[in-house]
Amino acid sequence: MFRFAKNAVNLTGQAVRQVRQVRHGSSAPDFHDKYGNGLMVGGAVFCVAVWTFVVTQTGITWNTSPIGKVMPKEWRESEE
Repeated sequence: MFRFAKNAVNLTGQAVRQVRQVRHGSSAPDFHDKYGNGLMVGGAVFCVAVWTFVVTQTGITWNTSPIGKVMPKEWRESEE
């Protein structure tokens, strides 16, 4: 599976470079060529770090069942 994914990414990268070269007429690296992969990796790392913090440190209870945890109050008859 890893080999397939690696080849697929390589093919799409080659296709993007070919299309960019045909459309723009130059092969000089632009912002996306220089920083695109780094920004994607940095964004993914940041997202994973933030969600890891939220899940482990904030104390939020995520969709747990209230069955057995919520007890009904004792019924009281009103005296009139």
